[in-house]
Amino acid sequence: MLLMLLTDTATHIVDSVSHATAAPTTIPQEDLRFGDLLVKGGWVMVPIGILAVLGLIIFFERFFTIRKASRDESSLMAQVRDNIHNGRLESAIAICKNSNTPLGRMLQKGLLRIGRPIKDIEGAIENIGKIEVSKLEKNIGIIGIVAGIAPMFGFLGTIAGVIKIFYDISKTDNISMGVISGGLYVKMVTSAAGLFVGIVAYVCYHILNMMVDKVILKLETDAIEFIDLLEEPSK
Repeated sequence: MLLMLLTDTATHIVDSVSHATAAPTTIPQEDLRFGDLLVKGGWVMVPIGILAVLGLIIFFERFFTIRKASRDESSLMAQVRDNIHNGRLESAIAICKNSNTPLGRMLQKGLLRIGRPIKDIEGAIENIGKIEVSKLEKNIGIIGIVAGIAPMFGFLGTIAGVIKIFYDISKTDNISMGVISGGLYVKMVTSAAGLFVGIVAYVCYHILNMMVDKVILKLETDAIEFIDLLEEPSK
């Protein structure tokens, strides 16, 4: 009888242990949301966000301005050529003035210098060209600055977060991996955000510079064609 009682007790204990090991407690996992990560990134996310908005505003403003300046001006050159060949200098000047384009302003300055040596006309066109290019390049350098300092802000946020983590560890003497990784993955968000903004700004900066270079080449080509046009009657 005693043997049967001991056997039943042992069986109940084994069953209890089996159930305990077979059904581990499930720890609910918190969903990782993008918006929550941005908020947890801390104060550094504010300047990174400002830099991102500033860079995008300047990029789109410059993009449409430069694209407008790079439009085809073959019709303008044709009208100027016809008016010069027919001796209608005032009409050619009026056409250039009404075009309100970099090429139009360059040709207008050259037409106003007709009667002077070709070198003077070339110099006047070149000076106006430099001014027009400077207008096109306005604020593009700011995007380059954004590309440079946005990652720095990101690293600054991460370093500040790591310093705080180790400061908290020194106060609580809790050096568990959960404490370290739990705070570190949040602070790495600032580095990721800074790098992302920096990469986008870097690409935008070079896109605008390539567009400006294309406009410069076109203006130089049209300026040479205009000078050749002025020299035609003397040939």
